[in-house]
Amino acid sequence: MATVLVVDDEANIRELVSLYLTSAGFSVAFAEDGVTALECVRTLRPDLVVLDIMLPGMSGAEVCAAVREFSAVPIVMLTAREGAVDKVSLLEAGADDYVVKPFSPPELVARVRAVLRRTERSEARVVGPGGGASGSAGDAGAGDAARATICIGGLALDPEAREVSVDGETVALTAREFDLLLIMARRPGVVFSREQLLEAAVGFADFAEERGIDVHVRHLREKLDDDANEPRFIETVRGVGYRVRRDAN
Repeated sequence: MATVLVVDDEANIRELVSLYLTSAGFSVAFAEDGVTALECVRTLRPDLVVLDIMLPGMSGAEVCAAVREFSAVPIVMLTAREGAVDKVSLLEAGADDYVVKPFSPPELVARVRAVLRRTERSEARVVGPGGGASGSAGDAGAGDAARATICIGGLALDPEAREVSVDGETVALTAREFDLLLIMARRPGVVFSREQLLEAAVGFADFAEERGIDVHVRHLREKLDDDANEPRFIETVRGVGYRVRRDAN
């Protein structure tokens, strides 16, 4: 049973979200403010956080950014604002998805499930630029390849454990960041467009989401200590997209 931490200062929202999440089979924990939320993430280690952006004392965006300093737990934001700019700002803070208030509780449950599926799904589902799957369930060799650790210079990815390290040092990535890096690392030297990356990682693409790819790549570079001007791992191919260098050191 996955545990969802619901962070909202409004009791009626917490109760409503709890009702639908528990009915859907989730275990639910609560926090009313940002400071408590941070402590709950550290101690409870929830599988996902539903986080309101408007909190007393410490905004949801600030909480999200603070969580990202020590955890890659998936975060779904609740916000009263809508639009591509707001969505990009939430991605900047480290959110995996967002739902606009007033929201439909069944939609929120569906978003929670979708984010958890993206986090937990088998990496054999990763799709290449041509649109084909990277391997089939009946192909043992392909399955072994999908689980094998990928090493490119000082960069190492373990698809099964969903762990990344640079020069032997573990790097904490969000679920979306890991998926994007894995997609490119499986085919070093191949250039992926933003649309291809989004479709492979999420299963669909739209303009606002494609803009978010740049945010995720920037976060990836920061966490990998990769300079965009002199990239060690991730290169920008202007007018096309991104790739992991085949000759990464």
